[in-house]
Order: sequence, then C-alpha cells, then structure tokens
Amino acid sequence: MVIAVLLFIVGFVCLIKGGDWFVDGAVGIAERFHLPELLIGATVVSIGTTLPEVMVSAGSALSGHGEIAYGNAIGSVICNTALISAITAAVKPGPVENKSMRTPVIFFFVSAILYCAVAYTSQYFSRTIGIVLLAIFVTYMVISVVQVMRQPAQPQALADKEAAEKKDDTLAIDLVQLIGGAILIAVGARLLIDNGTKIAEALGVPESVIALTFVALGTSLPELITAITSLIKGHGSLSLGNVIGANLFNLVLVSGLSITLNPFSIPNGTQIAGHNASLVLDLPIMLFVMAFLTLPALFRGKVTRFQGVLLLLIYFAYCVLQFVL
Repeated sequence: MVIAVLLFIVGFVCLIKGGDWFVDGAVGIAERFHLPELLIGATVVSIGTTLPEVMVSAGSALSGHGEIAYGNAIGSVICNTALISAITAAVKPGPVENKSMRTPVIFFFVSAILYCAVAYTSQYFSRTIGIVLLAIFVTYMVISVVQVMRQPAQPQALADKEAAEKKDDTLAIDLVQLIGGAILIAVGARLLIDNGTKIAEALGVPESVIALTFVALGTSLPELITAITSLIKGHGSLSLGNVIGANLFNLVLVSGLSITLNPFSIPNGTQIAGHNASLVLDLPIMLFVMAFLTLPALFRGKVTRFQGVLLLLIYFAYCVLQFVL
C-alpha cells in the first residue's frame, strides 16, 4: 500500500512535469517556424498524446481483442470533446484560426462518416476498412506537412527579434522537451492508473467505480494534462488543436491499425429498445459533440463559453446513462 501511494505520487509528478515540457516544446516549435498553434496541436502534439492508446490498442489486437479499439476510439472522442475541450472552452473561450482548423475537422468527419457507415450497415470492420483508415491518416499527415511548408513566414517585430536572439533554446531542445514530455506523460498516466486502482481496491472501492474513474480518466490523461497546461500557459489554441487531432487519430490511426491487425465485429453488449446501445447512443453522441464544438467555431472563428458548459452537461448526462444502462 505504501509503495502504491509513493508510485501514485511519482506518477502525478511525472504528469505535471511532462505536461510542462510537452507544451513548452510544442509552443517552441510553433514559434520557431511561425506556425499556428492549432496546426501544431492537430499534428505533432496529437500524435504524442495518442501514442499510448496506439500501443494499447495494437497490443490488444495482437492478443485477439481487437474489438477493444472500437470502444476505446468512440469513448476517447466523446471524452476528449465533451470533457477536455469543454473545460478549455468553459474556462477560457477565445478565437480560433479557421484555416488551421478546417483540414483536421474535414478529415475527422470524412473518417467518422465512413466509420459510422460500416458500423450501421455491416457491423464488421474488415482489414480493407482498416487499411483505408490508415491511408486517410497518411493523407492527412502529408497534407499537413505541405501546409506547413507553404506557410508564409510572418514578419517579426523588433522586440520579438531581440527576444529571439536572447533565447538560448535550440530546435533540438524543443524536440527533446516535446518527446521527453510525451514519455513522462505516458509513464505518469500508467503509474497513476495502476497504483490508483490498487489504492482504490485496498480501500474497498467497487470495481465499477474504479473503471469509470481511474481507468476511464487515465486513457485521456495525456490530452487532459496538455489542455490544463496549455490553459495555464495561455495557449488555448494548442489544446483545441490537440483534441481535434487526437479525435481524428483515434478513428484513423488507433482503430485503423487495430482493425488491420485483427478485423472485428462491433461488440453487442448493452441494448436500448432491442438495439445495440453503441449504435443508438455512442455514435450519435460522438458525431453531435464534435459537430457542436467545431462547426460553430469554423463559422464564427471562436469557441464560446456556452459551448463548453453545454458540452460538459452532455458529458455528465452521458456518464449517468452509462450507470443506468
């Protein structure tokens, strides 16, 4: 018990420090190449925060449990959107860069429509679908790289130039911070989940409560820590870009890789009015919360506090439904 508590504290420290390094590295790269934070968040940062899920889902697929990736992908999108990005919007709403946001949003909904079409028609994800999803991921990354290369250099003010000259950080240090931060976040999340579960079990907390707290929150800890750290440091666009990019990667990279390794059918567990609960509740909620977050932002050029509060209420209601069902 004592060791579990100590490791839990170590995990918490790793998360805080990892989030600090990760955001600093990402912001440093964005500033160095004069790139929008939202674009960096939707590519480099999103890959970093999604890697733990990629490893877990790929391992599950190889061990014959590829269907885990389905629930993992849908649940992560809902959590990332209706909890993590909602916190960002509710605490510090602000403007977003439409141009940088447009590409990941379009790719997400194209992928989501394909994902839902397969789910509602055949309810079976074949290896072909997995390869198509991975191809979408590659296409998105190529287009993002092209966008970065075509990004015009922005003129710097004299004060910015002087600050840049005084700054000793190099690109290598930014990359080390980014990678080191991602590793610390992954390690910290694992320590927090494993030892938090042991502590809860020792205290007699029911398994269902443990699953809906430590485990559920643990899978989204990288995105949550990045969001909180970005807010504290005043980089809300980085957090929003991370959420949108992570949601896309959950569908095309996490699911695509798992399906390719081991095709699977949609789990048919909980029923609502005689129908698969995932088809009746989970997929529609996933599409709605992403549309509610991104579409108004694309048209208005900003995320409002109303969106954040309503998304949090939707997430709360969704969690209550999970208990009821």
